[in-house]
Amino acid sequence: MSVLTQLLNTFRASEPAPLPDPDARLATGALMVQIAMSDRNYQFEEISLIDRVLSQLFGLDAVDAAKMRATCEKLHSVAPDTETFAALIRSELDVEHRCEALTALWQVVMADGDVRDDETAIVETARLALGLSVADNAAARSRAEAALA
Repeated sequence: MSVLTQLLNTFRASEPAPLPDPDARLATGALMVQIAMSDRNYQFEEISLIDRVLSQLFGLDAVDAAKMRATCEKLHSVAPDTETFAALIRSELDVEHRCEALTALWQVVMADGDVRDDETAIVETARLALGLSVADNAAARSRAEAALA
């Protein structure tokens, strides 16, 4: 083995750290990441918004919110479907907090100023799996618009 190979091997991680089992918080973040990445154009505005929303929803400082988003990005890359994440949120959160999660999803949809059909389809799938009504969805969308204004 060459000296260079030995040196490189000392700096390489042997295996990536295992991902945590998703809970409602990570599932919410993973759904936000899924929406932001759905157009294959994951923009700075969307990333920073996800960080802010995670911080607000879960009382995190900026560094912890960014770390959580990074974990959510990894979870998304090996993600189950939207319904599975939403069902996890539904099983752990009451209606008020599920509505907050839906508002967060709408904020990500609107973050880049371009509301796309594929993004709204993810929100609709999540809404159904969250057990929320059309009226809840309309209220969440209005709250998201107000928050971004």
